[in-house]
Amino acid sequence: MTGENFYETDRALSEYLLFHYGSPEELLPPCFAFPAATSFPTRCVSECMDVQRLPENARALDLGCAVGRASFELARNCAQVTGVDYSERFITVANHLHRNGSFLFGCVDEGDLTHPCQAVVPADIDRTRVHFERGDATNLRTDLGTFDVLLMANLIDRLANPRQCLESLSAFANPGAQLIITSPYTWMSEYTPKEHWLGGFEQGGRRVRTLDALKEVLAPHFQFSQNKDLPFLIREHSRKFQLGVAEATIWIRK
Repeated sequence: MTGENFYETDRALSEYLLFHYGSPEELLPPCFAFPAATSFPTRCVSECMDVQRLPENARALDLGCAVGRASFELARNCAQVTGVDYSERFITVANHLHRNGSFLFGCVDEGDLTHPCQAVVPADIDRTRVHFERGDATNLRTDLGTFDVLLMANLIDRLANPRQCLESLSAFANPGAQLIITSPYTWMSEYTPKEHWLGGFEQGGRRVRTLDALKEVLAPHFQFSQNKDLPFLIREHSRKFQLGVAEATIWIRK
């Protein structure tokens, strides 16, 4: 991308804090009742992770953790959680939430007009189980260790080389580990060069879909388990919203 990185801007920070921690009342206008699209980071865990498969003292890796809501949710059932994001600003705020449990920010109403909001980590979550750090999902540090849950929520279509990232995951997954990938498959050349798109194009007269590519890339080390739709909503300001439907795919490390 050229110019300022969107994920380091005030606008991105405000949108993602509300996306991660906002209540349905804060996210939705009175005329738009669609609560099934709220609390997306929480649902990525509660609706996709099988708690019964977790070993004792399970470890979780949240790649593309943004401001950390899913990482905290993973800590309900995992003894250690590592949240990694490329945005320095997101990680700074996630660490503030880790230390203090809350963060005050301005929610955009119109133009430069805002009103105060507060992101709050639920009090029943043990924040000490979570660690946040800045990192590149396509080039993770090799001493991260191995994990029993790996979550990639709406990340793959924002990576410069998603295949490289996916091919590296087996080294971080324990046998039987759950890999959860969610994405609306919004492939854009601003983030991912077209030659690295996993789907959304024709090749040799064949329509290439991302799910097919995921199955091909992950097959050597992961068994496909199931897929489901997860709606999500991002509030840009009081009169503009992004409504999307991510496909969640769950995989088990062989």
